[in-house]
Amino acid sequence: MTGFPLPAPMARALALAAEAAAAGEVPVGAVVTHGKDIVGEARNAMRGTLDPTAHAEIVAIRHAATRLGQARLDGCTLWVTLEPCAMCAAAIGLARIEKLVFAAEDRKGGAVVSGPRLYSLPTCHHRPEVLGGIGEALAADQLRAFFAARRI
Repeated sequence: MTGFPLPAPMARALALAAEAAAAGEVPVGAVVTHGKDIVGEARNAMRGTLDPTAHAEIVAIRHAATRLGQARLDGCTLWVTLEPCAMCAAAIGLARIEKLVFAAEDRKGGAVVSGPRLYSLPTCHHRPEVLGGIGEALAADQLRAFFAARRI
């Protein structure tokens, strides 16, 4: 998407990822929208909450479900700075999220276009529309900087 303005939900997800990095968490941020409204957002919080399931996507989905008063997030889009892992991809399917937009691919831990490609499995009950690469360079830069600082 070079040369085009970053969609506001992805810009917000990147800001949340920066907050995660500042808190010592892997810089991943997620935003759930319904139409043009943000109905849930979160950043990675596993270390701070001592909860291995506190990935940005999971927490954002929980917030959106609570705000909308329903477990199924029909008509919602999830914007996330990193390709979801298997746990998060499964939760996205279970929540019936309509569209998944992610920034950077995760060749090591991703499960949507990398790794197991969860949505292409015949046992997958719900397949969201998937769009990757939106804000990819910015998200990848955040991740590289975060891990480079820890290798020093």
